[in-house]
Amino acid sequence: MLELSYIRDNKETVLKGLRKRNFNEEGLEIVSKVLELDDRRKEIQSQLDQYLNEANILAKQIGDLMKTGKQDEAQALKADVAAVKDKSKLLEEEIKQVKDNLEEKLLTIPNIPHESVPAGKSSDDNFVYKDWTNSFPQLWPGAQPHWELAEKYNLFDLALGAKISGSGFPLYRGKGARLQRALIAFFLDNAVKEGYEECQPPLLVNEATARGTGQLPDKEGQMYYAEKDDLYLIPTAEVPLTNIYRDVIVAEKELPMLLTGYTPCFRREAGSYGAHVKGLNRVHQFDKVEIVRFEHPDNSYNSLLIMLEHVESLLQALELPYRILRLCGGDMGFTSALTYDFEVYSAAQQRWLEVSSVSNFETFQTNRMKMRFKDENGKNRFAHTLNGSALALPRIVASLLENHQTENGIRIPEKLVPYTGFEWIN
Repeated sequence: MLELSYIRDNKETVLKGLRKRNFNEEGLEIVSKVLELDDRRKEIQSQLDQYLNEANILAKQIGDLMKTGKQDEAQALKADVAAVKDKSKLLEEEIKQVKDNLEEKLLTIPNIPHESVPAGKSSDDNFVYKDWTNSFPQLWPGAQPHWELAEKYNLFDLALGAKISGSGFPLYRGKGARLQRALIAFFLDNAVKEGYEECQPPLLVNEATARGTGQLPDKEGQMYYAEKDDLYLIPTAEVPLTNIYRDVIVAEKELPMLLTGYTPCFRREAGSYGAHVKGLNRVHQFDKVEIVRFEHPDNSYNSLLIMLEHVESLLQALELPYRILRLCGGDMGFTSALTYDFEVYSAAQQRWLEVSSVSNFETFQTNRMKMRFKDENGKNRFAHTLNGSALALPRIVASLLENHQTENGIRIPEKLVPYTGFEWIN
């Protein structure tokens, strides 16, 4: 959530950023509405303060009169105090409505894109920041897409998963299940080596947690909801990991704080249809290792580059051709100030598959969560949050199977073999 003071002091910057996110003029009116509500809140608060001061003065006068035995005069002033309290009560009710309305509107305003974010309306306008595609695999004539390889080598079963749960819930088995476990351990070990603290968070979260990282209200329709318990299944480990520090003030010297965690992730993916969702390309339940950072505002963009290098190292170790995209304003997530997407090339499908998003949210999440650090001057300031997938498994598995397939089976990348315990799937 954007800070009110930032919106007020940088109105034109906010409007420019929302235009980069393709807000039309009607949509931009939300900024003026927010400032008008804040003005009204200040007016009411000023009136309330005046009534409070008036009540305090009357209370003192009543006390003085009582001490001097002037009971009748004191009683008359008590009626004035009651009138002031009635006026105050009406204003308190109004200011609560104004504050609720103000917060509701603030929650609908997305983060302002960083100045380096390119303009654009869709993924077609994203900027290729970097690629590592010197070695596109040359597949043998009988090469198959990963869903056919899975059937051939009994790695995962989409039909059986659909029988048990529904479409989009794959069941992994045999070497397919072992490959999942190996990738999770490989990703976690690499994150820990980079200084991230490993955590195993809950998979269901309450409304305050989902709101804190921006999933609510923006992605309410995309999350699975357990209505009876009023809990949400997490769409990513980012949600519980980041909320560890909700309503917490840390010392500046504690920054940066680095967390990693493996969780299953659950996404309804409503409205996703077509050939591009076949196999593991888009599923409702998947495994992912997440990395999360809490950073001093002066250091967060340098740390974002460090995170990019970390994800790159994983893809290089898995010997997968990849590219990094800097997302345009029209394709960025609601909470992000700057996002880089990693895509791997799926040779059998001859298409790029997104496997990671790495983002800097600046103070957008910490403002919602009231997560602050105390600087050297004793002032409480909002930290910056960053996170990234390192990595999401379904499309990694898809590209591994497709890109490393041979006539004799599927080769496991050398650096992953200690985790799988096997060199080939055949």
